Amino acid sequence: MTLINSLSKILLLIFFLSCSTKVKEIGTSITGKVIAVKDGDTIEILYDGKPLTIRLAHVDCPEIKKSQPFGQAAKKFTSDLCFGKMVTVINEGRYDRYKRLIAVIINEKNENVNKELVKAGLAWHFKKYSTDTSYDDLELTARQNKIGLWADDNPTPPWDWRKP
Repeated sequence: MTLINSLSKILLLIFFLSCSTKVKEIGTSITGKVIAVKDGDTIEILYDGKPLTIRLAHVDCPEIKKSQPFGQAAKKFTSDLCFGKMVTVINEGRYDRYKRLIAVIINEKNENVNKELVKAGLAWHFKKYSTDTSYDDLELTARQNKIGLWADDNPTPPWDWRKP
C-alpha cells in the first residue's frame, strides 16, 4: 500500500508540474512577425506558432485606455515601425506582472523601436525600471525641441495618469 501511495504522490506531483503557469523560457534574441500593436509600448508577435505579448523595455507611452493625450499617436507610431513585419526581440528573459516579455524591439530597418518612440516624443524614459542613460539623452533632446508630447507645457507621465 505504501508503494501505491508513493507512486500516486509522484504522479500527482508530475501532473501539477506539467500544469504550471510559469511562462515559457525563450532565447535572449528571437524573431517573430508583429501581429498586433496593443498600444505604444505593447506589441504581440507570432513566435513558435503562438502569440507572444511583449512590453517594450525602458519606455512608458501615454495610455490609450484612459484617453491620455498622444496615446493614439504612440500606438500609430509603433504600428508604422513594425506592424506586419519581422522584428528581432532582444530580452533578458524577464516578464512583467501581466506575463508580457520585457524587451527591446529591432525592426527590419535595424531601428530600435523603443528608442525611436522616445526620440519622437511619444514615450518617457521609464527610469523606475531602466538604468540605460541613453534614453535620458533622447528624452532630453525631445523635450528641448518640444517634439511630440513635449509640445505640451506640462505633460502627465503615464504612471501618474494611471493612478485612480
